[in-house]
Amino acid sequence: MSRKILVPIAFSSYSKGIIEYGMGLAGPLGAKLLIANVVNERSIEAIEKVASHGFKVDSDKYIATIQKERLEQLAQMIKELKIADDAYDYTLKIGDPATELLHLVVSENIDLVVMGTRTRELSRIFTGSVAERMFRRCPVPILFHRGGDVADELMKKINREMATKS
Repeated sequence: MSRKILVPIAFSSYSKGIIEYGMGLAGPLGAKLLIANVVNERSIEAIEKVASHGFKVDSDKYIATIQKERLEQLAQMIKELKIADDAYDYTLKIGDPATELLHLVVSENIDLVVMGTRTRELSRIFTGSVAERMFRRCPVPILFHRGGDVADELMKKINREMATKS
């Protein structure tokens, strides 16, 4: 049985840490990473709307540019993390991020999802986000990874909140 870990990234400052964390789990489990990025369909729709007003923009060119840039960014992260080529696969999807990631979970027989969350607000830790939708609908376990600075900030907020309620 081949084990697979899905690692969705948004090419934010936290993406490298999420990939590194996923690799740290993959090694002992004998798993392979599937690193995924989803271009939100709303971005494409916005470009097409601008084009409909006579501006010279091309959604196909935009997608090609994004794909090239993201492949270069990923190659740099992989090089810095010293990850072997056979330890991961990469896919770029276009659509609703949560829906595309859920489709990947099913179509690629994913065993675990390792992903980050963007928010630093306690009250909005999941609300309205891709993370919340994945949490509610994903048929396999999800491990949410937070970089050290995000975890530290959340810890400070929790401590302040606890202090005000004491």
